[in-house]
Amino acid sequence: MTVVVGTAGHIDHGKTALLRALTGIDADRLPEERRRGMTIDVGYAHLAFHDGTELDFVDVPGHDRLVGNMLVGAGEIDAALLVVAADDGPRAQTLEHLELLDALGISDGVAVVTKVDLAGPERTAAVVAAVRALLERTTLHGIPLVAVSSTSGEGLADLRAALAALRDRVLARAGDTRAPARLAIDRVFTVRGRGTVVTGTLRGGPLEVGERLRVEPGEWPVRVRELQVHGRSVVRLERDGPGGGGGRVAVNLVVVEAAELRRGQLLAAGPAVVATDRLVVAIRPPVVLGREPARWPLDHGAAVRLHLGTDQVEATVRRGRRDAASLSTGEEIVRLALARPVAAAIGDRFVLRRPSPAATAAGGRILDTAPAIGVSRRRSDPDRLRALGEAAAADDTLAALVALHGVLPRRRAVAALAARGADEPALAARGADEPALGPLGERAGVSVLGAFLAAPDVLVALETAALEHVAGRHAAQPLSGGLPLGELRPIIGRSLRRLVTVSPADATAIAGVLLDRLVDAGRLARDGDIVRDPRRPPGLPAEVRAAMDRLEVALAVAAPPPFAEAVRVAGCPVEGVRALESAGRIVRLEADLAYATSTYRELERLALQLAGAGPLAPAALRDATGTSRKFSLAVLEDLDRRGLLRRTPAGHVLGPRASRNR
Repeated sequence: MTVVVGTAGHIDHGKTALLRALTGIDADRLPEERRRGMTIDVGYAHLAFHDGTELDFVDVPGHDRLVGNMLVGAGEIDAALLVVAADDGPRAQTLEHLELLDALGISDGVAVVTKVDLAGPERTAAVVAAVRALLERTTLHGIPLVAVSSTSGEGLADLRAALAALRDRVLARAGDTRAPARLAIDRVFTVRGRGTVVTGTLRGGPLEVGERLRVEPGEWPVRVRELQVHGRSVVRLERDGPGGGGGRVAVNLVVVEAAELRRGQLLAAGPAVVATDRLVVAIRPPVVLGREPARWPLDHGAAVRLHLGTDQVEATVRRGRRDAASLSTGEEIVRLALARPVAAAIGDRFVLRRPSPAATAAGGRILDTAPAIGVSRRRSDPDRLRALGEAAAADDTLAALVALHGVLPRRRAVAALAARGADEPALAARGADEPALGPLGERAGVSVLGAFLAAPDVLVALETAALEHVAGRHAAQPLSGGLPLGELRPIIGRSLRRLVTVSPADATAIAGVLLDRLVDAGRLARDGDIVRDPRRPPGLPAEVRAAMDRLEVALAVAAPPPFAEAVRVAGCPVEGVRALESAGRIVRLEADLAYATSTYRELERLALQLAGAGPLAPAALRDATGTSRKFSLAVLEDLDRRGLLRRTPAGHVLGPRASRNR
């Protein structure tokens, strides 16, 4: 793994000269930078050690007007190289860069006091003491400090040793991760004959030639044509190989034009990264060095600039009653509304800057990349937000997210777990329609309902609604066999949509899965498309079945009585009529005309036989059946509709579907 170190410090304090002395590489890559003698954009260099390991350096501008460019470089670093000139001492950008590094949570690095050949021992000692005092107030407290001269070489050997120790510390903390590869783009250019190339710091991995990625925001599919690390082409980047798991990488892409890409976009291989224009975040007040502390916490509606990875975008702070909470860590949970979508993942760190007067407003981390809206937002409260903000493990995060949203798509759950570095999401194949959550989902205490996860309270509410509606049907209609599925699913779907934000189609699908769970658990019983209380015997009561038999007999004649009259005389309730129709025992031709199915099939056979001998008139069928014109017309019209007969001026003849039914 390659460790990425970002420089920090005031303009003209010797950052670029120090990197040149260490690495032999001039990080000022632009002609204007060389002409003006100052770093304007982010530059890069690398240091090779005798054991074959390397450090990547990101050289950032020190000018106050270029803080945005500084954060582009600092957004993807593992450690910092703070540079302070001995002849000048800590200055404005020294303090501001330290505030930014603290806001990003950078906690390791090396401090360097340069130009000791110009300052002399006493001045150097005073600056060293001043730098140590500043560091003690930040996340970089306790890091090594080395005094050097880039011109004479004094102290450079000690600095190399300190950097080697830094590399070892960072690698020891890195541990193992199976997070998919991601790369925040900081440069885009075109190479003649090869096409579009982007560069950035690789996180996660592995990454290999031929791999398919996507660009976020945008969801553009791309493919890796070539990979280079420090000018060397490689086929695959492993965590323990060149550039693997981190480090500066150049990626030659297929199926994208350079004009379509920009600094700030991100190449992603897994589900953790999404494009979003709203975030739930935990922010903490910045360390304040050399200026008056700003008001804290940030006000609702405060305009800030979000610096995330290599991107930056205008944002507005939202902290209504449902949107804010305080954590035991001293952080505040708020929402951010962004001017445009950015590529983000749960756990990503960022900086908020005030526009005027320009200053660091907060450091923070992302808790949710797709905050709840609509009905689901009503679930947002300080307790649920605190649970999300203080989640210590991947399953804690999953449980807190599901609790906050009520219902969460499984794909979002997998993305959240992947962002937290959980192993289980790696079990799911990339691009699978139904990503597996593995045992982590079970440990989180959430329920899987098809393509969604449900919070315990939502599940209980839906189960209660289903059971109560079935019980209510039994109470209101004692002779009923239960509640039809086609009626119950939408009812449960509507109950769900009163609790959370979900589309009608998804709500009905979730309701179907829930009902299947209740049947499997024995809490409901199902007879065909009818759902009933399992304590009730299946089917209809004996008296209803007897009435059904009486009605069927009454309709088993060529000229049956009016249907409503037959139902009344047989004493058959609505449930019995519905059951007869569902079972195919009776055929309804009109609202008040029905036949027993066996009788109607005989009438149908007779009509087809007569029509096969020649055009069939209604009167002929009337005479053949001994009925009236009313019945013969109804039968012939039904057979015409079904394609068994076809009406002509001469009479009814066999239709296109007659041969299949003879």
